[in-house]
Amino acid sequence: MEDSVKKNLQKIACKVRMGVIEGTYNAKSGHPGGSLSISELVTYLYFNKMNVNPADPENPDRDRFVLSKGHTAPALYAVLAQKGYFPEEELKSLRHIGALLQGHPCINTNGIDMSSGSLGQGISAAVGMALAGKLDNKNYKVYTVLGDGEIEEGQVWEAAMFASHYKLDNLIAIVDNNGLQIDGKITEVCSPEPITDKFEAFGWHVITMDAHDFDSIDSAFEEAGKVSGKPVAIIQKSVKGKGVSFMENQVGWHGTAPNKEQYEQAMAELIAQLKELEG
Repeated sequence: MEDSVKKNLQKIACKVRMGVIEGTYNAKSGHPGGSLSISELVTYLYFNKMNVNPADPENPDRDRFVLSKGHTAPALYAVLAQKGYFPEEELKSLRHIGALLQGHPCINTNGIDMSSGSLGQGISAAVGMALAGKLDNKNYKVYTVLGDGEIEEGQVWEAAMFASHYKLDNLIAIVDNNGLQIDGKITEVCSPEPITDKFEAFGWHVITMDAHDFDSIDSAFEEAGKVSGKPVAIIQKSVKGKGVSFMENQVGWHGTAPNKEQYEQAMAELIAQLKELEG
């Protein structure tokens, strides 16, 4: 990846993180940890990979995105705002009654392809979209993001079996492997490991990548684009709470909003990171 492209994506990812903190602080609730761990991923997809256009959000030939781990909507909302689907100011009304941006993605919101949040169900919707693309002879891709805790749900594996059986090579599922879920470490709650072996056993092409390195991300998606005849699972190794020092690898930030002091510290850190990137 060219340095100029990578630097621009890094700046956007930092702004996405700032949007996550802004939203959850103003909501006084939400899920910052897992939103921060997918910030590079959603930035890469919306600004370097997917065929989407906020001026034509219902284009039948657009790529689709389903946030199966819907509780990390703050990251999706932040990147959609950066892309121009709605004003950034909307992030401050996250989770407020009657506001545009609710706690989980809602299909009535501009740029959202599927309501999600009931863990395990988003990937099934994505599978359906991919099958529809095949039946309609469309060339669009379907991307879905799952949590590593989420894949403890049995419905995920029913969807995985279906996708493989119908050779849905227009489907790419990304598992955010940050190692933590609401109750603690995934290895202690109900371990889904070995994740790569499981997807391979279900007939998927599996790729691993560093969730916070755009060169690694770009390489993974380049490989995914060359796969034919089977769905692709990308297992991204990530850090929960990435980018905010006191949130990193802390399970308590799965579903806790920052208070005023924490908000100011987090924003100060992110602003410093952005200035360094812009320098």
